Amino acid sequence: MKLIVAVIRPEKLGDVKRALFQVGVTGMTLSRVSGHGGERDVVQQYRGESVVLEFHEKVRIEMACSEPFVEPTVRAICEAARTGEVGDGKIFVLPLDRTVRIRTGEADDSALTAVNADAIMQASREEAAASGDTP
Repeated sequence: MKLIVAVIRPEKLGDVKRALFQVGVTGMTLSRVSGHGGERDVVQQYRGESVVLEFHEKVRIEMACSEPFVEPTVRAICEAARTGEVGDGKIFVLPLDRTVRIRTGEADDSALTAVNADAIMQASREEAAASGDTP
């Protein structure tokens, strides 16, 4: 099991979410974050004064994946989040020692499978078929 943490541009969230659903990732946690990486500082005018914006708004996505989902998940995020510009983000893959579903006590891979995974996958396939994409 791995914990995948991706930091992406906020405007790419919809594309990344669709791509993750298409590869079978149904559970994730989102956070709005600010950070500074390779982007240049932005100078803006605020009330007649120059202000340097050092930190840029990003979205942090965290998801726990069983081993077969790790590479498809990383690929899906890369393809959906890429603009080709500095500031597209980063993906971190960390080892995950243990997972427990609080409601049932299920552990590890059993705890990672969404209760409604089949329904979510079917809805994703139908959406892709309607839009002309093939999952």
